[in-house]
Amino acid sequence: MQYNNRSFLSSIAPVTRHLLMINIIMWLATIVLLRYNIIDLNQLLGLHFWKGSDFGIWQPFTSMFMHDDRNMLHLFFNMFSLWMFGSLLERVLGSKRYLIYYIICGLGASLAQELVWQFTWSGMYQDLLVHYPGLPVEQFYNVLLTVGASGAVFGILLAFGMIFPNMPMYIFFIPVPVKAKWVVLGYGLLELYFGISGNQPGVAHFAHLGGMIAGIILILYWRYNGTLRKSNGFY
Repeated sequence: MQYNNRSFLSSIAPVTRHLLMINIIMWLATIVLLRYNIIDLNQLLGLHFWKGSDFGIWQPFTSMFMHDDRNMLHLFFNMFSLWMFGSLLERVLGSKRYLIYYIICGLGASLAQELVWQFTWSGMYQDLLVHYPGLPVEQFYNVLLTVGASGAVFGILLAFGMIFPNMPMYIFFIPVPVKAKWVVLGYGLLELYFGISGNQPGVAHFAHLGGMIAGIILILYWRYNGTLRKSNGFY
C-alpha cells in the first residue's frame, strides 16, 4: 500500500493546514537560527511584559506562532490538538470566521498573560531578589517571556465543546467516553486550579483561560447577532 502525503494534507482544512505549517516552520527556524547564533526568534517574537524594554507591539500576535525550542512536546501537543479539533471547527465556522476566531483567542491569551504579570510582577521580583540581590528591576521585566499557541488552541477546544457539546470523547485513563462539554469544563477548571495554586509552574495557565474567555465572548456575540445558528451546527 502506498501512502499518499497529498491526500493526507488535503484532508486538513486549509486555514488549519497553514496554521500547522507556520507553527512548525517557526519552531524549526528558531532552532536553526539559534544554532548558528544568528538571532533568538523567541526573544524577538515571544510575548514580553509590557513594561520591559524587550516588549514589542507585535508580540501579542507573533507569540502565538512561537514555541519552546528546547521542548518538542510543547509544539507537538499544541499542533496535535489543532489538527484534531481545528479542521472540523473550520468547516463549521467557515475559513474566514475560523481564522478570526483563532487570532482573537490568541490575542485574548496574550492580554490575560499581561494582566497576570501586571498584578504579580512585584511579588516575583521580591522573591528573586533573595537569590539575586541588586537585580535591576528593568532586567527583571525582560526575564518575563511566554510563547505558544496554547491560548488559541484552548479557544478552539472551547468552541468545539460549545458546537458539539454531546460528542463523545475518549480521555487517557478514563475507560468510558465523556461528552465534549464536560471535557472542556474540566480543562477550564484544571487550568484555573493550577493557575491559582501554582502547582504547575512554568505554564501560562491564565493565558489558556484567556483564550477560552475570548472564545466564549466571541461565540456568544456571534450567537447574539445571528452569525451562528443551529443551521451552522451550533447548539
